[in-house]
Amino acid sequence: MGRAATATMDFEALRHNYRLAKQVSGNKAVAIIKANAYGHGAVLAAQALRYEADAFGVACIEEALELRNAGITQPILLLEGFFTADELPIIAKNNFWTAVHSLEQIDIIAQSQLSHPINVWLKMDSGMHRLGVRPDDYQQAYEKLKALYQVREIVLMTHFACADELNKQETRIQIGLFDHITKEIDEAKSLANSAGTLGHDLAHRDWQRPGIMLYGATPFPHEHEHGDKLQPVMSLTSEIIAIHNLEKGDAIGYGGGFVCDQPTRVGTVAMGYADGYPRHARTGTPVLVNGKRTRIIGRVSMDMLAVDLTNIDDAEVGSHVELWGKNLLASEVAPWCDTIPYTLFTGITRRVKKAYKNLHAQGPEHLQSVG
Repeated sequence: MGRAATATMDFEALRHNYRLAKQVSGNKAVAIIKANAYGHGAVLAAQALRYEADAFGVACIEEALELRNAGITQPILLLEGFFTADELPIIAKNNFWTAVHSLEQIDIIAQSQLSHPINVWLKMDSGMHRLGVRPDDYQQAYEKLKALYQVREIVLMTHFACADELNKQETRIQIGLFDHITKEIDEAKSLANSAGTLGHDLAHRDWQRPGIMLYGATPFPHEHEHGDKLQPVMSLTSEIIAIHNLEKGDAIGYGGGFVCDQPTRVGTVAMGYADGYPRHARTGTPVLVNGKRTRIIGRVSMDMLAVDLTNIDDAEVGSHVELWGKNLLASEVAPWCDTIPYTLFTGITRRVKKAYKNLHAQGPEHLQSVG
């Protein structure tokens, strides 16, 4: 009933991808479900991983509280840490783990009155230059934290800038710097995001932090032994709602940006930038109609876009359209839109219906490994 634009999430694929992260690394993994699980639904994603995830990762305390209020019991890591001192009692009460990325944050913890000591992930800026304690200050920061009664456990962490570009040296340089600075510190460590987990064996430490890979998008721009085993979680679909037979020279859409160079059969799809499909998708962006590959033509508008049906004889009003999903990977669509799968997933708006498959996780006795 109603408009056909739908994002369908297959949570068995989510579980498969989490298992792959653990199998490749052999270590524990924080399932990163910030930004509403990259647009897939944070609470439902956490529930789908309830028997498997060692911990969850979010950006901020608001996201963490949403999970706790929904009954999620695993530890939850605040990847951006705390912003104000009044968050610390909440962190302690709820068994949240917090990143610490500055000496000033350590001073705030030292001045706090907490019901329970907290777990801290001490972040080093090893080259990303976004958040993190300077390498020269890292030993001092660790010693200050270690001396605080408000702190229970410490994990040493950093974040990679270029791990998805396997031919670059930056990741190996960051690993080397991190190892040099922390060689005398006997604590658990966490270096690897999705690209680090899949593509850099040297980055495998006590904790992995898989993010985009959980949702089935490879972080690499080319074939990869592990990246190619990922299974897409989200499928964005709609239907053909009108068909027009145009002549050579006819223009399509706003601005007439596409002009037919031959007689062209054009389908109008109920999907536009108000649904989260990128307005800047270029003519030629791949799309599937009835499972057959074709292309977007003309400019994406707010509620609709046009596709070339010239070579799809069985297309009709009501025909199924896959914008990305299991048969057309988001990682293939994204470059045509001058973006990355992250923004495709997180951009889907509330107007798009959400459907869920394999939502309910089975108990621990049913856990499977990735083949």
